Amino acid sequence: MTRNLILSFETSCDETSVAVIENGDKILSNIVATQIKSHQRFGGVVPEVASRHHIEQITGCINDALRKADVDYADLDAVAVTYGPGLVGALLIGVTAAKAVAWAHHLPLIPVNHLAGHIYGARLVAPIEFPAMALVVSGGHTELVYMPKENQFEIIGETRDDAAGEAYDKIGRVLGINYPAGKQVDSMAHKGTDTFHFPRAMDNDETFDFSFSGLKSAFINTVHHADQIHETLDKNDLAASFQQAVIDVLADKTVRALKTYPVKQLILAGGVAANRGLRDRLESEINAFPNTKLALVPLSLCGDNAAMIGAAGEMLYRYQTFTDATLNADPGLEFAWLGEAES
Repeated sequence: MTRNLILSFETSCDETSVAVIENGDKILSNIVATQIKSHQRFGGVVPEVASRHHIEQITGCINDALRKADVDYADLDAVAVTYGPGLVGALLIGVTAAKAVAWAHHLPLIPVNHLAGHIYGARLVAPIEFPAMALVVSGGHTELVYMPKENQFEIIGETRDDAAGEAYDKIGRVLGINYPAGKQVDSMAHKGTDTFHFPRAMDNDETFDFSFSGLKSAFINTVHHADQIHETLDKNDLAASFQQAVIDVLADKTVRALKTYPVKQLILAGGVAANRGLRDRLESEINAFPNTKLALVPLSLCGDNAAMIGAAGEMLYRYQTFTDATLNADPGLEFAWLGEAES
């Protein structure tokens, strides 16, 4: 088999990452420089701070990725980069660096949708089987994506307000948890019980869309009311009640989608895909679908990383989906509607 090597970049938010991926499914290197500590004092990602960190880290990440993979620019077949969605300033750093490398070394430049990267990160564990369904859950996105064939995407459900990960961070502040709150809320949830029975918004709605703003508000109002009457609430029970509401909606919508769109594989991807409660629930629910396999992206690859961009980039390389120096960041990038992508 011909060896295909792609140098990939991911800078859509607060992780500066560069990777070298072989044949779309083997990680030779995956360097991730996190900025979490820089943003914790602000309680969330500050775009200007993120951009400055990307500028400081990008060159070192490129050098480390090539060195760890034991390859040089002459060994590469292409360069892939996230160009959206994300923070425009952060995206521009990765796009500019990727364009510079591609131009200087006469390499094809592959534009990658960040969400496609999260989905195709599953390739780094096992081949994706089509038709497939992906539940992408992160700080900025909550979407159900149907993929009838390779390189075809249709968003059949998405959040109408807060993404699930965003809601975790917002209620985390109320619980006194530093950003990002998801991992600690998940840990606390396993020590508590669902005693508050928060609303499951849109759970019985006919669409596959999500809404977590009302849940977030109900949580905050419950805590504020208790403070006003000097009542002490169990934080573990609060976390468990919040998480159970999130998981119920995500799982129920996904199960309904699987009944409507029979698929060979269900992929759970995105930062919130690391949530133990959600992973356990989907592993249980998938038993009702004997013809569908559950693909769980490894915990180490749930967050933003360049390895997943390289996995998606290799697929696009085979479709000759290249761009040139006019490539720009697209912070509001969406998937092409079903039928617009190449079959």
